Amino acid sequence: MHPIQKTARLAGLLYLLMAPFGIFGIMYVPSTLIVPGDAAATANNIMASESLFRLGIVSALIVQLIQILVVLVLYKLLRPVNKNLAVLMVIFILVGVPIAMLSELCRFAVLLLLSGTDYLAAFTADQLYAQVMQFLDLREYGINIAGIFWGLWLFPMGYLVFKSGYLPRILGILLMIGCFGYLIESVSFLLFAKFDVSISLYTFWGEVLFPLWLLIKGVNVEQWEECAIKSA
Repeated sequence: MHPIQKTARLAGLLYLLMAPFGIFGIMYVPSTLIVPGDAAATANNIMASESLFRLGIVSALIVQLIQILVVLVLYKLLRPVNKNLAVLMVIFILVGVPIAMLSELCRFAVLLLLSGTDYLAAFTADQLYAQVMQFLDLREYGINIAGIFWGLWLFPMGYLVFKSGYLPRILGILLMIGCFGYLIESVSFLLFAKFDVSISLYTFWGEVLFPLWLLIKGVNVEQWEECAIKSA
């Protein structure tokens, strides 16, 4: 197998690997344990399922670590098309990852508040529960800030795929559409937190089909080599 085909398949595998960790840590655990508008019920759920809550944090962090690997492998794959845009793609991810990882500190803060440590005796139960919800809300804001960069990196990547000649153009178009889905959703949340704009549920298909294509079909090796020669 040509080395670039191995690179393509590795990129596809890593990209798809983010999905189960992301669904579990970023979506499933919060939706299972957090009861909107009910601080006491949320706190009790977290205390009763602390291991699940911690697994959710770790899973969310693993997603970010994998994302770094993904973008570095994709850089190697797409650099021949346009090095500057490939670098921009990497920069967007390397900005978004630390924001997302630092946002998980808010969930660790929740665990500290519910730990029963002696110095927390100064707070009533209701005060602790209110702070729990405050940190969970703060984490959601952090994730939506990171979501801006999760969207931005898709545009240069989609454009590179579209212009490459060794990958289907439709995949590039879908990735660029996905960019605007994340941006609209994140910016809407930051401006109007009470309105739920879940547009990314309809614009994420590029992030499914693209890694599947890489994993199953790979790239057109001859056209990749031709592109690489021209960019050298």
